[in-house]
Amino acid sequence: MNILLINHYAGSPDLGMDYRPYYLAREWVRAGHSVTIVAASFAHTRRANPEALGPVTLEVIDGIQYAWLRTPAYQGNGPGRILNMASFVAGLFRHLAELTRPWAPQVVVASSTYPLDFYPARWIARRHHARLAFELHDLWPLTLKELGRMSRFNPFIAVMQAAEDAWCRDCDVAVSILPYADRHLRTRGLRPEKFVHVPNGIDLDEWAEASPPLPPGHRAFLDRQRSTGRFLVGYAGAHGISNALDVLVDAAARLREQPIDLALVGSGPERERLMARAGKLGLGNLTFLDALPKAVVPEWLVQMDCLFLGFRASPLYMFGVSPNKLFDYMMAGKPIICAISAGNDPVAEAGCGVSVPADDPGALAEGILALHRASPGERLAMGLRGRAHILANHTYPQLAARFLDAITQVPS
Repeated sequence: MNILLINHYAGSPDLGMDYRPYYLAREWVRAGHSVTIVAASFAHTRRANPEALGPVTLEVIDGIQYAWLRTPAYQGNGPGRILNMASFVAGLFRHLAELTRPWAPQVVVASSTYPLDFYPARWIARRHHARLAFELHDLWPLTLKELGRMSRFNPFIAVMQAAEDAWCRDCDVAVSILPYADRHLRTRGLRPEKFVHVPNGIDLDEWAEASPPLPPGHRAFLDRQRSTGRFLVGYAGAHGISNALDVLVDAAARLREQPIDLALVGSGPERERLMARAGKLGLGNLTFLDALPKAVVPEWLVQMDCLFLGFRASPLYMFGVSPNKLFDYMMAGKPIICAISAGNDPVAEAGCGVSVPADDPGALAEGILALHRASPGERLAMGLRGRAHILANHTYPQLAARFLDAITQVPS
């Protein structure tokens, strides 16, 4: 089967996030399908970006044909990012016919965060009489209205809303990482039988390979902490508004008299502010460490006593969550302390830790203390339950097969 996957932010192991398109496509290639990923040459989510040698740059990565459409660089969420989006969508209209002429796609998947790429995806699917899927990551424009406080009368929101309504009406199948996204999508015209939930997952190969050693600074930190016998709470990932790290800082303030240390690894727009805030509070039990290469993250996670995952309290989360870092946490076999108020609670479902309400530093501190007071055997059992849950439900061979089954079997 010939599969065309359009994802503005698609990455690869060498370039960095977004990894999901790569993992799905790799499994489809292993199953004997032909896959082309069309992505932008510049995306802020990647660690590095491919070199754009012309309007379209072709590259084969692990059997996957990548087509990088040249787009301008940008910083932040201002006009530059909007120009980047517009350039990518225009490039799709300009180059998709040429790219797909040698092989007629039988499946077309539009899979960007924003819904505008559905228009060229629909055009090319109709041209080749292909099945048309839309993969939903975030609820745009609802996310922008709820978290960004943008008015529904904003022209940008109006354009996004028209695109969401179009794909809800015209797609053959809607695949979403959010388990209850259909509650919103049905209000925009999606027929219930078109909706399929395919969550995020983990790449078994990454966990089968020996992890490279930790950088000297991270190893020295661990050695110091272990020499004192303190309980170590870890976080690895982006430092953004949605990651609820202010709540973790406030919880650290409540735990300063306890033999507990908290370590945050990663980068992001909120990191400097969080570091400054921790410094003003005099939190000697909270340490910020540099981001790690993806291949080294498993080694870091298994060194922790428990791992933190947080969400802000928001109506958006009534549609559920499926964060990538959760699955890495669970594969590490460590108990998880999760601050969440959402439509689902993956930690409670797997029985792999303690869940507390979102935006409640006192409850988070008590949850961390509960894990600290638990016996090593109890914490081990939690971690093993999490790992077993992942292996049974969230490996990419399973998810790729479920995704493709949905595209080919859900009635139009």
